[in-house]
Amino acid sequence: MKTTLRLGALTALAIASPACSNDASQSYSDGVVTSDVTFPETAWRTVDPENLMLIDTAYGQIGVELFPEIAPKHVAQVKQLVRDGFYDGVVFHRVIDGFMNQTGDGSKGDGTGDSDLPDIEAEFDFRRGEDMDVTLVSARGGDQNSTVIATGFYKSLPVATQPISQAILTRDGKVAAYALHCSGVTSMARTTNPNSANSQFFLMRGKADHLDTQYSIWGNTVIGRKHLTSFKEGVIGQDEGFVPDQMNTVRIAADLPEDGRPTVQVLEATSDAFSNWISTQTYDDICDVQIPSRTL
Repeated sequence: MKTTLRLGALTALAIASPACSNDASQSYSDGVVTSDVTFPETAWRTVDPENLMLIDTAYGQIGVELFPEIAPKHVAQVKQLVRDGFYDGVVFHRVIDGFMNQTGDGSKGDGTGDSDLPDIEAEFDFRRGEDMDVTLVSARGGDQNSTVIATGFYKSLPVATQPISQAILTRDGKVAAYALHCSGVTSMARTTNPNSANSQFFLMRGKADHLDTQYSIWGNTVIGRKHLTSFKEGVIGQDEGFVPDQMNTVRIAADLPEDGRPTVQVLEATSDAFSNWISTQTYDDICDVQIPSRTL
């Protein structure tokens, strides 16, 4: 069952009127997002190349923004495995339509193996202070079985959070929050032991809120989201004739020459431009929203 956090009445989010429109819609996020709202250059946030993981596949490049401030142990281990070349040539051994693409078994390739590194303690949620701005866009819960929880974006990542106003009541001056399993999010696979994550991970193809607070999220796709639904579907050892796709190479952008790595920018969720844009969108849940991104 999904863990929910208590939240008082959700304060209505004041959203500015849309900015002047362009003559025609512009395309972002590899063509997945279109917008009639003008985005000024100052509204774009450049993803730190040290926290940008680049996955080369047969369908194109996938770029994942990493969040060490949310899952520091998982990000550290993933980076080490990337830099060790552990993920190069590793297959997507479990691909399920509408759910996720699982990979990361660099030892056996069938989902039964891991790396030689120690397992990682669970990082299912995190503590958020005033230095971690979250732009609220919606809420979940409120029925007879759950309390209301505010949802919004921390950078490019969809999260659920207690109101920051409650931080004054806590010993550490922070509030409880957790990332959400929306399409594009990357999360760590594990066994029934919460502290058994090691090297395997999955990229979400769709929304799976039953996984929230049960698996450690450490990244979100900011390049090549359209490729997430291109991988051949099937499970090694279950589906006869299944020939899986693979990650050709995996790199941290900072390790590549400056002229050989992409500059990835995401619309800053705390900007007026984001408020203008989100006011033009129709959605039922935060997982229906993809923040515009671009590659320079």
